[in-house]
Amino acid sequence: MSNTAEIPLIDVRLIPPPERHPRIFGLLTTLEPGAAMHVASNHDPRPLHYQIESRYPEQFDWNYLEQGPMTWRVEITRAKSSGCDCCCGH
Repeated sequence: MSNTAEIPLIDVRLIPPPERHPRIFGLLTTLEPGAAMHVASNHDPRPLHYQIESRYPEQFDWNYLEQGPMTWRVEITRAKSSGCDCCCGH
């Protein structure tokens, strides 16, 4: 019952640097609770992780799938809904 084929991948190695984070955040904000996306990079995307935590505290889980040295891949999953679907951040 794997849905790995349905998980979108953004490979930032193929995207010009100024477009990388906007594209990632654009997809990230469309994820339904429990849905995931993958990001591939040629370096540890830790700064992206910090940005996500800063903008959306406790709303996304981060899991390394591959940790270099040539390729880094992470799975970012939107946390299950806490019951509040409002825009106030609760």
